[in-house]
Amino acid sequence: MTTTRRLTEAEWRLVEEETARRSPASRPPEGPRERVNRRWQEVLQETRVAQTGGQILFGFLLSLAFTARFRELDGFDRGLYVVTVVLAVSSTAALIAPVSLHRCLSGLRMKEEVVTAAGRLMICGMLLLTLTVACTLLLILNVVLGSALTAGIVVGGVMLWFAISWYVVPYRLRRKALARSQGGGER
Repeated sequence: MTTTRRLTEAEWRLVEEETARRSPASRPPEGPRERVNRRWQEVLQETRVAQTGGQILFGFLLSLAFTARFRELDGFDRGLYVVTVVLAVSSTAALIAPVSLHRCLSGLRMKEEVVTAAGRLMICGMLLLTLTVACTLLLILNVVLGSALTAGIVVGGVMLWFAISWYVVPYRLRRKALARSQGGGER
């Protein structure tokens, strides 16, 4: 029986430095199987990050209904709370779906399709998570500030930041990389 040990931080740095020193030409080309396996690992890691944030937010939302102050909310805030909880549940479902998808289709040699579908579910889950954050923020700010208009303006600014950092920047970089790979040079 063999045992494995975890690499120390210093050992990981050495591995990363050695990998970075190697020229792309010295590395064997990534085959289709390696590529889909790498993409699947990336989806799993991204899922872990997004799920954690979504689950913490969902837990916070669930606890709100059992506080004394919740009973004081008006009809608008209660309706907003219900919408927010539904969005949080929907986000959780979409972010966990890649795991279920993989489990249901495991062994059927459909990893490429699973990775593609999982990526789409992740995008959907992140969009729903963004809406959950927006509604949560609107609910909190409306209660704290007492003005739906002021709360809406602040939430609009925050959502603009979400849109830029989560979608605009990545898609601009993606376009630039695609243009470069098609021989168009850097733009």
